[in-house]
Amino acid sequence: MKPALPQPAAAPAKPELREINSVRRRWPTMRAVGALMLREMSTTYGRSAGGYIWAVLEPVAGITLLVVIFSLALRSPPIGTNFAIFYASGIVPFMFYNHIAASIGDAIRYSQRLLAYPAVTFVDALVARLMLNVITQLLVAYVVLTGIVLTMDTRTDPQIASIALGFAMATVLAAGVGTLNCFLGSAFPTWNKIWAVLNRPMFILACILFPFDSVPVPYRDWLWWNPVVHIVGQVRHGFYPSYSGWYVSPAYVFAFGIVTMTVGLLLLTRYHRDLLNS
Repeated sequence: MKPALPQPAAAPAKPELREINSVRRRWPTMRAVGALMLREMSTTYGRSAGGYIWAVLEPVAGITLLVVIFSLALRSPPIGTNFAIFYASGIVPFMFYNHIAASIGDAIRYSQRLLAYPAVTFVDALVARLMLNVITQLLVAYVVLTGIVLTMDTRTDPQIASIALGFAMATVLAAGVGTLNCFLGSAFPTWNKIWAVLNRPMFILACILFPFDSVPVPYRDWLWWNPVVHIVGQVRHGFYPSYSGWYVSPAYVFAFGIVTMTVGLLLLTRYHRDLLNS
């Protein structure tokens, strides 16, 4: 009987190699948005001393100036008894809308180099700027408005639901106007200068210094079409429940914001490559 011959050892199995294209990172949109938000925080609020403190001091300085000027000329504000909360209820939501719309409108120009990478889209840039600025401006609004209510005798009864509705209206409007301006400002650089001129009198036309009810007809009918008027009126209604705000139409503001956002997104989807290569 022949002895059994030793069997050759089996060759080790080769590791299975995966194609590079088949390896996909999880949650690419969330990762890109998070990275863009961190970049925005470091460049916008990390360059100067104080950072976020200046975001709070800006509305405080404007409110203080108006209080000093109008308290010398008037005995009481148009609504209520406290000048600070009256002007703050108009300035804060206006600046909330204005800052967010301006930031979103500059999203493509600001992130143009990053948009050359396939992992980053123009939607990521828009969402990142929207989320960061909404969070920042909400914190600013909370600090300013709460500080006035707690430190002064405002004789107001803040209704959180009504105030929150006003800021929700401002968010949707800012997102819509900012998205449309993002395309127009990138496609037509002159539009930024035109928009700056058109937006300059908005501080007065938004009924910040006076209530909408005090405007005579027919100017009142014209002002009604300004969506920012509805935002200011809704926030003031939240601080002054006795102030009816009968003219406020949340449906109009939401529709205005959604339509402008849709148009802006459609234009950016069609022409964003051309804008990046121009």
